[in-house]
Amino acid sequence: MKKILIVDDDAEFRTYVTDFLKGAGYATESAANAKEALAKCKTQEFDVVLLDHMMPKMSGIDALTELREKHPKTKVVIITAFATIENAVDAIKKGASDYVSKPFKVSDLLTTVRRVLEEAKFEESARKCDLDKTLTSIANPLRRDILKLLYARKNMRLMEITRELGVDDHTKIVFHLKILKETDIVEQDSDKNYTLTKEGMRLIGCLKTLEQMLL
Repeated sequence: MKKILIVDDDAEFRTYVTDFLKGAGYATESAANAKEALAKCKTQEFDVVLLDHMMPKMSGIDALTELREKHPKTKVVIITAFATIENAVDAIKKGASDYVSKPFKVSDLLTTVRRVLEEAKFEESARKCDLDKTLTSIANPLRRDILKLLYARKNMRLMEITRELGVDDHTKIVFHLKILKETDIVEQDSDKNYTLTKEGMRLIGCLKTLEQMLL
């Protein structure tokens, strides 16, 4: 279960958002100010921090800088009632994943949280893959189709893949399978069945997440 920290000096707002996100299936914690939030982050790992921009003593932007330094994997969404282009640009430059203006619909906030979590998932998958290899492998749409087909069917022979993808010239499939084999994404067993390697399974995770982000 993903953990979200809601940081806002408005107790009513804080409680409302905390309860809503909990109802959406997330583990939630809250903090009334930036100092309290940073203290919680020292003892717990949060996937997303929803951080109010304007708070007494320590602003959300100052807290953002410290969060990004000490917890680089934690995604931060800045929330403010005083939105300006300058503030938004400043927040993004300092590492915020997004910037949400009050008032907003909680359904829109939920969409933002889900998108930010998808971004984090893709980044984690990309870290586990060789980036150049990953981009090369998914650049061609036919190779993407081969990967998805092998993921769905587990193992297939050359002509099965060719027929399933509706390709007239099987040499095209041979060419792309050769590339996928050379990059250790696809392997062939003694019965000439093609399957995804562990690297190929990780790549499928990258591809699925990237496609969801682009929808």
